[in-house]
Amino acid sequence: MKKVFKHAAIAAALISVIGSAQAEAIILKVHHFLGPTSIQHTKMLRTWCDNIAKDSKDRLQCQIYPAMQLGGTPPQLFDQARDGVADVVWTLPGYSSGRFPKMEVFELPFMMTNPEATSRATWDYYEKFAKDEFKDVKVLAMHVHGPGNIFTAKKQIKTMADIKGLKLRGPTRLTTKLLASMGATPVGMPVPAVPDAMSKGTIDGAVIPYEVAPLLKIEELARFTAEPDRGENALYTTVFVVPMNKAKYESLPADLKKVIDKNSGRELSAFLGKTQGDNDIPGKAKMVAGGHTITIIPKSELDVWKRASASLSIEWISDMEKKGHNGANLVHEAQGFIAKYTK
Repeated sequence: MKKVFKHAAIAAALISVIGSAQAEAIILKVHHFLGPTSIQHTKMLRTWCDNIAKDSKDRLQCQIYPAMQLGGTPPQLFDQARDGVADVVWTLPGYSSGRFPKMEVFELPFMMTNPEATSRATWDYYEKFAKDEFKDVKVLAMHVHGPGNIFTAKKQIKTMADIKGLKLRGPTRLTTKLLASMGATPVGMPVPAVPDAMSKGTIDGAVIPYEVAPLLKIEELARFTAEPDRGENALYTTVFVVPMNKAKYESLPADLKKVIDKNSGRELSAFLGKTQGDNDIPGKAKMVAGGHTITIIPKSELDVWKRASASLSIEWISDMEKKGHNGANLVHEAQGFIAKYTK
């Protein structure tokens, strides 16, 4: 009888140990700069977190911190992932001007066809050409947002002449150069700063996609939208990266590394880009409901904008040559990857 009790006790102890081990989930700290109601929080990062939890049987879970709740500023997010302040972040390489020059190619004017295809292209290009720029982190995804528009508070934009002298916010180095090439006075700033800057008149408008406009209350702060003809390549887009702390990834058991790997790469990049692009539709509807005057910029006028900004590609290629890279080939390869995935 004593042996029976002894074996039962041992079995119970083993079950307890196994259950305890299974219950000890690894919580990943995920950090980003937009609010808790943003699609980046509720649809993009949340879906990724749900997927890794499902595939790991809840051994991997997330705590998502929106709106810089872990401290710092949006341009510091990449280094937070590198240094372990956060385990995973969502951010723009372009917030660190000049630090990730090879990935800038997708931010050249009129490069993007659609966000899903271009996000797949961005991942492939990163894999082939830009891994060295991100060697200090484990990159989970690279993607872009939907076509950018110009939102203005007081002045309707119909032609490039209407842009002259306007103080317009741009997200990255190349986008501010694009605005300058068309006669604007560019102001670089992270997107969370846009509402305050527009309400105070620090800027006359901003270039952003439709999907983020309601989050920034653009329907209240601006009256006009200049929407480039969707039959043409986008005026501009912005590259995003989802880096993971390398030490955190390496600390995971082999089976959990496989879960992260399964939920990373080209298809995650495409999902993130498509989700942002799809949410341009309700974003635009909010602008319409808010009484915005939306002006479609036709191909004939966009051709004028293309000619004005053509020097940016030449300048970028020259800058890359000075850094020891074949800039012309990088542009050609990026365009090829985009064409490959554009249907």
